[in-house]
Amino acid sequence: MNPAAAALGLRRGEPLGRVQARISTPLHVHPADPAADAAAFARLCLWAQRYTPCVVPFGPAEACDGLYLDVTGAAHLLGGEADLVADLAARLARSGIPARIALADTPGAAFALARYGRGETMCVPSERTEQALRPLPVEALRCEPAVAVALKRLGLRRIGAVLDAPRPPLARRFGAALLVRLDQAAGCRPEPLVPVTEPVRYGAARGFLDPIGSQEIIVATVRRLMAEIAPRLEADGLGARGFRLSLHRVDDVVRALDLGLSEPSRSPDHVARLLQLRLERLGSGLDAGFGFETVRLDVSATGPMPGRQATLATGPAPQDDRTAGLADALRQRFGRPVIRLSPRASHVPERADRIAPWDTEPWRIERVVLHWPDPDAGIGPRPLVLFDRGEAAEDVIALVPEGPPRRFRWRSRLHRIAHSEGPERIEPEWWRESGVPRDYYVVECESGRRLWLYRDGPNLADRPAAWFVHGLFA
Repeated sequence: MNPAAAALGLRRGEPLGRVQARISTPLHVHPADPAADAAAFARLCLWAQRYTPCVVPFGPAEACDGLYLDVTGAAHLLGGEADLVADLAARLARSGIPARIALADTPGAAFALARYGRGETMCVPSERTEQALRPLPVEALRCEPAVAVALKRLGLRRIGAVLDAPRPPLARRFGAALLVRLDQAAGCRPEPLVPVTEPVRYGAARGFLDPIGSQEIIVATVRRLMAEIAPRLEADGLGARGFRLSLHRVDDVVRALDLGLSEPSRSPDHVARLLQLRLERLGSGLDAGFGFETVRLDVSATGPMPGRQATLATGPAPQDDRTAGLADALRQRFGRPVIRLSPRASHVPERADRIAPWDTEPWRIERVVLHWPDPDAGIGPRPLVLFDRGEAAEDVIALVPEGPPRRFRWRSRLHRIAHSEGPERIEPEWWRESGVPRDYYVVECESGRRLWLYRDGPNLADRPAAWFVHGLFA
């Protein structure tokens, strides 16, 4: 809603039919386009870098509708902080972008004053930060809505009241998050900001007299640009983990594409293949217009990549390189993050690994030893499908109390055992208070299905053993 709509008493989320029925003033209604809004906001963040390299968009706690500018050391270029704020407000107004601007010595205080302050533009000196925050409502602390409601019920409606309240009861009632936000706004706790784009150290560009629009030419250009960047990365012992490709059209529109890699790389062919997959997925969505006159490739993230002996021309690529290349290709082909199983320090099967994005750390084949154990180490095979927790098996019949089952009922079906292997004893983790030993069996049903069963605890007279199905083999 624009200010005129807000002046009429309209509320976000109100049904359109109800608004049109009670408002006689003609309304201009446009369908929402979140993708276009996000693209316009990204362009605004890039434009704001004319004032400072450190531009940080708001996160979910700030409703994602603004941005921080860290102008430390840059305000003097425009004559001081007040002149910088005035220039920023004037340029936004000429572009038809309504904005409230506040300048303070902490990000939390600047947000609170911009959102809940009285003026359209405010510059607060460092010694008056707490004084300016005191009359603002508690919502200005960027806390959870439920926390703000609870504070108001206790009579703490203003930040000043929260500052004067004893801290231990606040911590017990609302947790540490409220005190962290309070300290960040007051400047008692640092709040580091991550810029929307880090300063580029490795990059290259190529201009064209005749604008280009062919995907083949773009891919070939990126291969040559990466060949220029690779020696500089190699000299520093680094590899690229992320790229930003900027395509500048003749009408001053910039199309930016971000590429991520699972592990550091300096291979021009690998980067070109990933870009080709990305462009094939985009198709006509690339929107070359009348053509691109400049192609720029920047390394947005790097990782250590020590030198190693190259393989022979006829030899196969290392196994980890092929696996990482597959992950990169899948991510560019489908446009979705690729996940993997990351091992954890636990021998209990359901706690031995976790799901993690493939690009959180370099992929190594030896990291999956918990999933495919060495039979010589005394560890049995692991199933292809492992349940989050064991599913109870009922009506279990065994020939001997401590032996494998011969028949059981699982998922409302009766299963008869043809063959079995085991047991494999897995003890509970000693650092946990609860847990009993488990005896695991690999059983093959008469139907051909292979299951992973375990007996939870010994079969005692006062406590019969419970059986569970924990996984399925291929």
